[in-house]
Amino acid sequence: MAKLPRESCYELQDSCGVFGCIAAEGVDLKEFGLANNIFLGLLGIQHRGQESAGIVTGDGTSIYQHKGMGLVSNIFKEEDIKSLQGYMGIGHNRYSTMGASKLVNCQPFVVDTAQNWIAVAHNGELVNAKSLRKKVLASNVGLSTKSDSELITQLLSISPPCGEPEGANWPSRIKRLMNETQCAYALVILTKDGIFGVRDPYGNRPLCVGKILRSSDNGKECAGWLLSSESCSFPSIGAEKLYDVEPGEIVQLTRKGVSRLEIVQPLRLSDPTAFCIFEYVYFARADTVFEGQMVYNVRQECGRQLADEAPVEAEIVSTVPDSATPAAIGYAERSGIPYVEVLTRNRYVGRTFIQPSTRLRKLGVARKFGPLTANFLNKRIILIDDSIVRGNTMAPIIKVLREAGAAEVHIRVASPPLKHPCYMGINIPTKEELIANVMSPDELAKYLGADSLVYLSVDGLQSAVRKGIQMTTSKPPGHCTACLTGKYPVELEW
Repeated sequence: MAKLPRESCYELQDSCGVFGCIAAEGVDLKEFGLANNIFLGLLGIQHRGQESAGIVTGDGTSIYQHKGMGLVSNIFKEEDIKSLQGYMGIGHNRYSTMGASKLVNCQPFVVDTAQNWIAVAHNGELVNAKSLRKKVLASNVGLSTKSDSELITQLLSISPPCGEPEGANWPSRIKRLMNETQCAYALVILTKDGIFGVRDPYGNRPLCVGKILRSSDNGKECAGWLLSSESCSFPSIGAEKLYDVEPGEIVQLTRKGVSRLEIVQPLRLSDPTAFCIFEYVYFARADTVFEGQMVYNVRQECGRQLADEAPVEAEIVSTVPDSATPAAIGYAERSGIPYVEVLTRNRYVGRTFIQPSTRLRKLGVARKFGPLTANFLNKRIILIDDSIVRGNTMAPIIKVLREAGAAEVHIRVASPPLKHPCYMGINIPTKEELIANVMSPDELAKYLGADSLVYLSVDGLQSAVRKGIQMTTSKPPGHCTACLTGKYPVELEW
């Protein structure tokens, strides 16, 4: 048998979350609470990155910023929020895929240009970062980080050869950038004139537009506009989603409203859009809406599809709390086998950095989960997982269930096997570290201590995702399945 993946506490991670906010004309800025809106917006997409966060605000003349390492709630204190003045701003949560986890890589990046300042926040990873880095350095522009997000900032800052006598033409610069690097990014860009939202021509990374509502004598009025990686960040600040930014679209937020400026097509017009399908499987928060459908509902449908593809005789269906719960509920609904909780989670256990002995380290699962023994004693369990990366976390869970009295444990995975790295913004490890490339499902079941293991098929996942899509863009929706199939939507730069 091939060498097993090394042990780790590895979990799939998205690269970042971005957020933007601008107040409408005539709004009381103190009541509007710009920095508080951005703070709450970043809290809503905290799951997209926990390494660092930053906020940059402006009033058309001056800019204000605060960044730090760690979680949003630990970085921004009351005095920090008060210092972030102005009527518009952008924010960023980071999980690194390019560049080390250091303060210097915190976003948004801010630079002065010949035509005033610019701040940029980026979600994604550029597939041609190497050649772009050479181009920027050849332009006598220095780079202070290894982050491809800084590359984007500097490429936008370089003035075009023809000059701009009336000031920076940011839409033109953005379009030029998009033609030079087509994947993968969602950008929020703060300038003295407003905020731009940009989604790459393949639509690989998500970005949506929302509006903040306030009560008035005339009912509900719009107090401002928003950009966010996910719509789940809107309700906590009294906002609602308007629409998804289309693949290749440039939108501009000013105090007068939202303008949809232009759509940049892929260089090969025949290429389909390629929204990351794992946003539905794992990354996005369950209450987020993509392509007109709630992520929770798609995950339920994945469970139903899995029940059709991989039935097994058992008394209960369950899951490891909490990410695969919708799929488990869908599986139970379709199979007619009741959904029953078999584990309870200790929600106050995070990563443990001080582990004094091997014995205590091996008890990591026991610290996080307690078996609800009476619910499954002497019963056959179908245990649903959303994905399997290295396979290190499931084995001790199965051991806990067996030792507590489970008669059988059958694993059903509500996504296909991960077999290929992602080069567009998801921290998926090398092929050698992905256990699906090392073991067959039967071998993996034996390795984990399960009675059986079956993955959802690629066709089954695509069917579940497409079933509830409501057309919200001008192009038919397409999805990137590269991590499952090895078919990347664009040519990769090696």
